[in-house]
Amino acid sequence: MPYDAAHGRPSEPVGQPSDEVGLEAFERALLGRPASMGRREVSRGAGVSIRSARKFWHAMGFPVVQEGDAMFTEADLAALSRVAQMVRDDIAPEDFALSMTRAIARTMDRLAAWQLQLVNEEIARQRQDDPESDAVPEGDPEAAAAWMTSLVDELEPLVLYVWRRQLTASIQRSLTVEDDSTRASIIGFADLVNFTSVVRRLTESDLARMVQRFEDLCTDVVTAHGGRVVKTVGDEVLFQTFDVAPAAAIALDLVEAMSEDDLLPSARVGMAHGPVVRRLGDVFGTTVNRASRLTAVAPPGGVFVDDALARLLEPLSGFSTLPTRRRSLRGIGEVVPSRLVRVTGVRRSSDVTAHV
Repeated sequence: MPYDAAHGRPSEPVGQPSDEVGLEAFERALLGRPASMGRREVSRGAGVSIRSARKFWHAMGFPVVQEGDAMFTEADLAALSRVAQMVRDDIAPEDFALSMTRAIARTMDRLAAWQLQLVNEEIARQRQDDPESDAVPEGDPEAAAAWMTSLVDELEPLVLYVWRRQLTASIQRSLTVEDDSTRASIIGFADLVNFTSVVRRLTESDLARMVQRFEDLCTDVVTAHGGRVVKTVGDEVLFQTFDVAPAAAIALDLVEAMSEDDLLPSARVGMAHGPVVRRLGDVFGTTVNRASRLTAVAPPGGVFVDDALARLLEPLSGFSTLPTRRRSLRGIGEVVPSRLVRVTGVRRSSDVTAHV
């Protein structure tokens, strides 16, 4: 739905809380009814102890609720009742059910904050582009909340679909790839060069656009080659893949695409091959540390790989590895990184170019 920058609201009524004021209106629109129950009422309604209800609430990522505070809605009661029923029916042990709840809550917390930020940024952009608007071109929390609330019914089915689609992909990987917990994989980091100095020259809105562009481009390139973005942290993206050729294509496509993007500074990539520890969707271990250290010493626009990955790349056509000087990496020791280059005449695929 388009946003009416001149009037500070969505341009069409959408059944969101336009006739009510304040947080209660949004709470009612999103959760059905405002909070009206205390912790004893909600635990009694779900048929669980206050202690169990508190553990569920904490797993959801919310703070301690004091006695007498009406903090819970009918939706909270329904969610707690569902988890409690799973435990009673022996579908899932309590600790497992709480871990599942915690995983969902962490993901949804990040998703909600991300989406609200996107809406705020779009409002600011449209206000800047609207010559008739006298509004200050900054974030407007109330307008953003109203617009985001109006989108919920459209986005909710998409959230469920994407979760099911990603779950299908994860199951496929687990069935077609040897035990992920023990199989060696390729870990890579993409890093923006001179990020700290670049930040000093940008406004907050320009910085947000640059980081968003960086994350979007990395995601497009990595997923186009069948890799997985593990996480993004400011000026750095961590990715994982199990196949050598796609890993090389990802790294080279990333540095090439960013060199061609006027909004972004140059990037560098470091990659390492070896075992990793997987936990809660993240990856840990020496291989991850080695890839990170290689990224830190890679030249702008360059890709460094460790010995293990360089050996795997040797028989592949389209790529070449060039040994560089010996370096001492913090926490790793002395290594001789190889610079990965594309063989002359081999260009990145048109599919990837389209993505970036």
